[in-house]
Amino acid sequence: MQIQRKQIGYLVGGGLKENFRVRLTVSPQDIQEGAFVVLQSGAWNYYGIVTDIQLGATDPRFADEPVEGRFPAHIAKALHGQTLYANLEVLPNLMLETGPDEGTSEYLQWRGMIDAGLKDAPRILPVKNVPPHHAQVFLADQADIAEIFGAAGEKGNFVIGYTREQNHPVCIDLDKFVQRSSGVFGATGTGKSFLTRLVLAGLMHYNKASVLVLDMHNEYGFDDVASDTKNPVTGLKTKFKSKVRVVGLGAGSTIRGQIPDFNLEIAMSDVSTADIETLSRELNLKDTTPTTLNALYGSFRNDWFLRFKSMNREEVEITDEKGKTKKVPHPESVAAWANETGVNVMAAEALHDKLRRLFGSPYIVEAPASDSVREIIGSLENGQHVVLSFGEHESDLDYLLVSNLLTRKIRNAWEHKTNEFRTHGKAEPRPLVIVVEEAHKLLNREMAAQTTFATIARELRKYYVTLLIVDQRPSQIYDEVMSQLGTRISGWLGDEDDIHAVLSGLAGRDALRGMLARLQPKEEVLLLGWGVPMPLPVRSRRYDETFWKELLGGKEKRSQEQNMKELGF
Repeated sequence: MQIQRKQIGYLVGGGLKENFRVRLTVSPQDIQEGAFVVLQSGAWNYYGIVTDIQLGATDPRFADEPVEGRFPAHIAKALHGQTLYANLEVLPNLMLETGPDEGTSEYLQWRGMIDAGLKDAPRILPVKNVPPHHAQVFLADQADIAEIFGAAGEKGNFVIGYTREQNHPVCIDLDKFVQRSSGVFGATGTGKSFLTRLVLAGLMHYNKASVLVLDMHNEYGFDDVASDTKNPVTGLKTKFKSKVRVVGLGAGSTIRGQIPDFNLEIAMSDVSTADIETLSRELNLKDTTPTTLNALYGSFRNDWFLRFKSMNREEVEITDEKGKTKKVPHPESVAAWANETGVNVMAAEALHDKLRRLFGSPYIVEAPASDSVREIIGSLENGQHVVLSFGEHESDLDYLLVSNLLTRKIRNAWEHKTNEFRTHGKAEPRPLVIVVEEAHKLLNREMAAQTTFATIARELRKYYVTLLIVDQRPSQIYDEVMSQLGTRISGWLGDEDDIHAVLSGLAGRDALRGMLARLQPKEEVLLLGWGVPMPLPVRSRRYDETFWKELLGGKEKRSQEQNMKELGF
């Protein structure tokens, strides 16, 4: 079938180490930065995105003064096409062999060789050569988009947005998305949570993985109201019913006035000394803390938290053999234990003071009513999704402790299942995606080495567990973690350091930097990395009832008429 694309220009220069340079044959106002274009030359198509639009003139005199008032209309028009011109800078990304023209004997011969196994079937390749001068350049049409990004409705493909020029649907590959940790980024107010909901809805609907959402601000489970527009926001529980289990933190907790499916209580015996060390910044712990914690574990093993909590700070009077009275540490005091074990008393008492914030946490109990941690793990193993809503416990301290502790136990469970699968042929573990809001709090340079999350990011799905990190300050996330991210979906970022962090490790990042900074807030995102074949800015899909009707009604495809109507044409 002959492809009918809109021609916009022809190739006049460039190379592999620099952008292609394209002379426009249409008005520069018809093309946007980030446009997806196709360079067609012989038996090959080359795919790239527009990174810059430049005005030029063969004679600067004609550029300095308007030609319309100095020359007749037909001459002025000719000057605009010849003496005055516009060039595109195109970042080349991919190439595909298309073969000779369809219907020709050469095409039939070429096709026959492929079918006979004498020639490899065409496949998308990184750009390895360049087309010749004057190769025709077109705006990519819907068939081109589907060729590169996959067709909507096909296995694993999920529409994340639409091309900005012609509103063609653009997909991410959900199968690839869950193979590596990913990130959703954007400045405050750019709709990160909405983007995250879109992706999660796709993962849930197409059953690509179990999802655990560490929902610090109670945004994902139940219906909500948008803070800026005050419009209603549909919760994942509303649409997926029993497939999503909302978990509250602490016995009797409610989420936005609604009762969760069950509540999470943490046993004191589950709090490890390593969990406490991850709270160093929040609790302002001293360098002596690890020594004290090691001594506590050496004395009491898994009961260390309970025993330390039960210690007092009292003194008692005793009478010595000479009849003199003096004060000594109470036998059940911190000081008495410290003296007995050779730990610095002041350091032990200082740690005891710092941990009072945790000793008073209502969700950390000696004997939970049920094994809610096990229930969360079981739900995820059985293909359900869990949204852990922190409710009124929204402090960074609560978030860091609970998230790291729970994730550590979940990863251990998946590691065990993976080893059983590989060693004993038992059931293959189900892929799991853990969603981490405010990711920089858990994955900054200081914390990254201590948390389970950094370990998961480095493992590249070794144990079928990946992260989806959501953050407005990616520059504060440890660069080693950022380098391990596969798919990256980024809204507008105004800070240069944040832009650099999102683009780290990607080819053509210099050309993409300005594009990311000029995205429209709440309307556009830049797709990058593992789950997409090449970078592309798109108009993001809206998280509204239309989205839910298309998704749950099985209508991933939209007609051109529908798309254009939405754009107001």
